[in-house]
Amino acid sequence: MSLAEFKEADKQPLVVVLDHVRSLYNVGSVFRSSDAFRISGVCLCGITARPPHPEIHKTALGAEESVDWRYFERTEDAVCWLKEAGYTVLAVEQCEGSTMLQDFHRQPGRKYAVVFGNEVKGVQQQVVDSCDGCLEIPQYGTKHSLNVSVTAGIVLWHLSEKL
Repeated sequence: MSLAEFKEADKQPLVVVLDHVRSLYNVGSVFRSSDAFRISGVCLCGITARPPHPEIHKTALGAEESVDWRYFERTEDAVCWLKEAGYTVLAVEQCEGSTMLQDFHRQPGRKYAVVFGNEVKGVQQQVVDSCDGCLEIPQYGTKHSLNVSVTAGIVLWHLSEKL
């Protein structure tokens, strides 16, 4: 698919929100996954770097040009904007009452946004509190977190399959 064809193609009713993601390589990787699953767009928030940037391009491989994006200084403002646009916003975080990813069932006709957090601190608590719920990836090893770009790939694949 060409860039022009991608821009015109129908997109998943799904938006990615990056909450203070510090690694430009992770940002680029999320753009690339967003392109792969035809995500509607990406919200870059706080310290998250914005295109154009050579380190983002290195992992995005041009997906930063195909996927629409918007910058917000405060992640809470992105969440508010998405809710006003009719999105159900879900933080991807280990929280009390979170829904395991495999147990998530979408509601037909509903638009979703998923918030991915900082590599060290995760999604800010005030952002979690402003979301409609939390999704969690089950993990069975000694570590209790995954790299944010790996997490995004897993979640986007899973939600794209269900949407």
